[in-house]
Amino acid sequence: MSVTIIKHARVVQTMAPFSVELDMDVVVQNDTIVAVGKNAGSSYPGAIVVDATGKTVIPGMVCSHHHYYSGLSRGMLINAGPQNDFIQVLKEWWWRLDRGLDEEACYYSSLICSLDAIAAGTTSCIDHHASPSFIEGSLETIAKGMRQVGVRGATCYEVTDRNGGMDEVRAGVKENIAFALSVDAERKIGKKPLVEAMIGGHAPFTIPDDGLALMKEACEQTGRGIHLHVAEDRYDVTFSHHRYHEDIIDRLDRFGLLADNSLLVHGLWLNRKEVELLNGKGCFFAHNPRSNMNNHVGYCQELMHVRNLVIGTDGCGGNMFEELKLAFFKHKDAGGPWWPGDFTTALTRGNLILERYFGDQFGRIEPGYKADLVLLDYHSPTPMVADNAAGHLVWGVSSNAVHSVMVEGRFVMENRQFPFDVEEIYAKAAQVAARVWKKVDRISP
Repeated sequence: MSVTIIKHARVVQTMAPFSVELDMDVVVQNDTIVAVGKNAGSSYPGAIVVDATGKTVIPGMVCSHHHYYSGLSRGMLINAGPQNDFIQVLKEWWWRLDRGLDEEACYYSSLICSLDAIAAGTTSCIDHHASPSFIEGSLETIAKGMRQVGVRGATCYEVTDRNGGMDEVRAGVKENIAFALSVDAERKIGKKPLVEAMIGGHAPFTIPDDGLALMKEACEQTGRGIHLHVAEDRYDVTFSHHRYHEDIIDRLDRFGLLADNSLLVHGLWLNRKEVELLNGKGCFFAHNPRSNMNNHVGYCQELMHVRNLVIGTDGCGGNMFEELKLAFFKHKDAGGPWWPGDFTTALTRGNLILERYFGDQFGRIEPGYKADLVLLDYHSPTPMVADNAAGHLVWGVSSNAVHSVMVEGRFVMENRQFPFDVEEIYAKAAQVAARVWKKVDRISP
């Protein structure tokens, strides 16, 4: 039995009800918080003690939608054709990149994305993967990198017919099922999985009805929910109306794909009726402000009506402090009425997705909750109290303040240092990236 006491910390709850408590001990036994309070550690002699005087402890942050396959794309040097609309962006960039990925590239993409997330205070990443030239075994490769760094999360393969028709669809479904069964096998032998499985799909406009039927079968076989892009661009909506004569969410509901473990992403162009339907089914809805701005696809006018709103990056890194700020500022720029507390609550709500899949409690610093925690060196020039804690997180705290990160009760980064050679990983990743870029440059849209 391992006990760690984080002593004399300022403990901040980042989801309503917000609270700020000073000079608190957080006692972690194995992977779970067992006590929180002043001098709570005094009942645990012989425990490992971490002096958190002057530091702030918050629950681990969740990136509720990531694309680990983008890990080696930063500054990518390739020739690309015109990108006058969203479909051209996909064809000229992302669909060429994912076709250029092999096993080694997926592995180093996973390592880099996981390292960047932990360094920014993100303890969990929910990944949505694509590598059409390397489908079988790709999810285990992504999970390998996540486990090596120590980030919690989930991954899935984005089912699509965009390259190989129904053969590609079937291969993607098969990979989702295989990885889910491998996670189940871990549990059967008494292991606690760090990486869970979902049933992924690219977007409805690249998944035919036969593909959605196979995804439903995969959900039933594995007990998992879908992780799917919807209405990221108007094109997805128009395509659904033209080809299937129905709204996107109605089409998904026709196949029984909406549930309280489903994660729908973007949703910029869903209508109020669709939002009410997904709310009624308990679905999660991931907002990705940076990606939406970068792709110039618009702003989700129904955002405030989404019940289970969470926040992701859509592959724009794993820094949720940045994403939180941009979510708030873009909302204000769009004339929205929400305040910092609305967005910090949405960010922390990503922990509820983890609860659906891991069966534990996440997202609060209270006894019985998983010990996924972040220690911050945040020196506030003004008082931090319950009423303004969210304002501090939006206006003041940044990833520069991240001092140490604990996942599953274990420090995966302590005093800004990882317990392994990070420079070696980044150096190798740069070599792999250069190789992939050359390969992608030869791939036509």
